[in-house]
Amino acid sequence: MTLLDGSMLDTAPADAQTAADLSGFQLESQVGLYSRSFPAVFNRAKGAGLYDADGHLYLDFLCGAGALNYGHNPDHIKRRLMQHLAEDRLVHGLDMHTTAKRAFLAGFRDTVLAPRGLDYKVQFCGPTGANAVEAALKLARKVTGRRGVVSFFGGFHGMSAGAAAVSGAQAARAPATTPLQDVLFIPYEDGPGGYFDSPAYLERLLADAASGAGRPAAVIVEPLQIDGGVYPASARWLADLRAVTRRHGVLLICDEIQTGCGRTGTFFCFEQAAIEPDLITVSKSLGGYGLPLSALLLRPELDVWAPGEHTGTFRANQLALVAGTAAFELWEQPGFIAGLRQVGGRLAEFGREMNARDDAIGVRGAGPLLGLDLTGAGGSGRARTVQRRCFDAGLIVELCGRGESVIKVMPPLTIDVADLDRGLRILAAALTGITY
Repeated sequence: MTLLDGSMLDTAPADAQTAADLSGFQLESQVGLYSRSFPAVFNRAKGAGLYDADGHLYLDFLCGAGALNYGHNPDHIKRRLMQHLAEDRLVHGLDMHTTAKRAFLAGFRDTVLAPRGLDYKVQFCGPTGANAVEAALKLARKVTGRRGVVSFFGGFHGMSAGAAAVSGAQAARAPATTPLQDVLFIPYEDGPGGYFDSPAYLERLLADAASGAGRPAAVIVEPLQIDGGVYPASARWLADLRAVTRRHGVLLICDEIQTGCGRTGTFFCFEQAAIEPDLITVSKSLGGYGLPLSALLLRPELDVWAPGEHTGTFRANQLALVAGTAAFELWEQPGFIAGLRQVGGRLAEFGREMNARDDAIGVRGAGPLLGLDLTGAGGSGRARTVQRRCFDAGLIVELCGRGESVIKVMPPLTIDVADLDRGLRILAAALTGITY
């Protein structure tokens, strides 16, 4: 492949779909998604690199849909996991007290909560982010005695029934086999329709007894919609939303499942707006190593659960706790913080470069997250072509947004600058139509 600077790049097979031996997967359901976009048989991974069974390298700018913010198999986390297993420590512990859980809670308190002046209790949910969303909705309704929830156009919160009910995306809602009720959707601050003053609209709804809306239990919001098309909410909009919910006694749930753990440049995205939600859902990279872990953070006075009222066999995965604890240590290292900022700065610069080449390409993002919106520059057809060209050249990127017309760029936070630039050169070549 010839890059913009005239250099040559070793690539994956020109037709990876036919090259990959997929004959061993007929038994698997056709519900698979990522295997369709990236038809290779992957075997091992390190850092920002994925290797298929034939040893071909792919740069991973998908990062497990946000579950691999620290890259594949980071050495210092791997050592902790190997030590834990070698010493026959607990691997499964239900919700019993364990040394791994104690260390995780201490690390979370000292590294994440205390430096930000945050006071939350931690509820371990099932293994996925949707489990944390279900817990947040259930708790909000229990605390307030009300059922209604306000959510936003373009939001995505998971595929289980409650999480799908508060998701605007039809891909999440359509497969539901039960009625998705008690949710009022209003426009997000930004989206394909442009700016909308959602907090002012919500104020009108809640202040007028004749609005027909009623007072909800909660408002659930992503401080930056990623799957919805990489739309950041402004600090002012989030602050206004926090003020409206507080004024009317409505709980504010911030979904940080994909934006958390540094994806937008700070550990939590909402902290950039200097607000404090009532409930926070976290998952994905919380498990440190791509291991399943989710949690609900709740203000202490909201912890009204009866023992066993919300439970699950595979909550507080012990290996994920060990890996997550090790990952917290990165946040105390100046080199990690500097690297995170460097990655974010380079992505922002790349976005400006692409927009300068074609001003029809929309550019949005924050920190080590970039969305390239091709809605007005060829749409979903071009986006799919770019994604396939990238894959054939050895780069994995995901699509998102309405009609999947936005290219989502999410490299590891710890990616080497040379690998980052290499991946961006592939993406630039695919975007500008250079043949290879």
